[in-house]
Amino acid sequence: MNNVTFISPVQTQLQLVEARLQSQADDRHPDLRAALGQILAAGGKRIRPTLTLLVGNMLGAPENKLVTLGAALELLHTATLVHDDLIDGSLLRRGMPTLNARWSPAATVLTGDFLFARAAKLAADTNYLPLMKLFAETLAVIVNGELTQMFSARGMIDRENYAQRIYAKTASLFEMASRAAAMISPANEETIESMRKFGYETGMAFQIVDDILDFTGEQSTVGKPVGSDLLNGLVTLPAIYYAEACPEDEDVKSLVDGGWGNQERMQRLVQSIRRTDAVKNAMEEARGHASRALQLLGAHDPSPEREGLENLVNYIVDRNV
Repeated sequence: MNNVTFISPVQTQLQLVEARLQSQADDRHPDLRAALGQILAAGGKRIRPTLTLLVGNMLGAPENKLVTLGAALELLHTATLVHDDLIDGSLLRRGMPTLNARWSPAATVLTGDFLFARAAKLAADTNYLPLMKLFAETLAVIVNGELTQMFSARGMIDRENYAQRIYAKTASLFEMASRAAAMISPANEETIESMRKFGYETGMAFQIVDDILDFTGEQSTVGKPVGSDLLNGLVTLPAIYYAEACPEDEDVKSLVDGGWGNQERMQRLVQSIRRTDAVKNAMEEARGHASRALQLLGAHDPSPEREGLENLVNYIVDRNV
């Protein structure tokens, strides 16, 4: 599905978000301005601000606050990517050199810190204290998830641990995007909670599909080597399904003892996973989350924004799997 189908209802507002993003380092150090330009050029599809704008417009939120919120969310997401790339030693993202491929670790960390600070300032510009508290709480969830993944998740084959990791890494920000958009609109508590659930289900589907693409995608499309999650000791949903079906596989059994550090072993495990129904079963789980998200939209009157949200959910599970 062409991503334009979900962007088109908010195309003009997305341009306002983009302008807000680009202006964040206008009066700062020239190198910082250049870094921000490079990071934003690597772009992506701006799914999180698109989600924010679609939900907010569907519920009648004021445009100026929605644009500010959308920019805050995208800057927060971008800041986490800058730090993630440094932590992971990633030299490419979406086929472009990462900041840490060009800059020292210290400069990269400080740039990420600057982005966090600007994101927080934008959240404060909404002049709505509950939203600022939600922003801070979501950032804490994301960072805590990264620390948990770093110290206690390597080689772990556990569904509950996996669900907690992908909530912290991805779904928490999707959840915040749709919940915050509802919070600044004239919506009641029931609708705000419904939109929170919508963001959660959409974000969970998004990350599961991302994890599937790590087994099925091409490096040029995914932007990282196929199977890189396993090589980093991260056991994602397709690998969990395979481990449940083939617990006696020596490559699976090696994970708990650090076998993920053996590249040959992990490449063999990736091939084993691809030959079974593990990917298909993981995809069914992603579609379950997407289905629950779509059901939540059913309570709202038909509109271009609701259709855009439906197209966004369908796009997420129809990516090049």
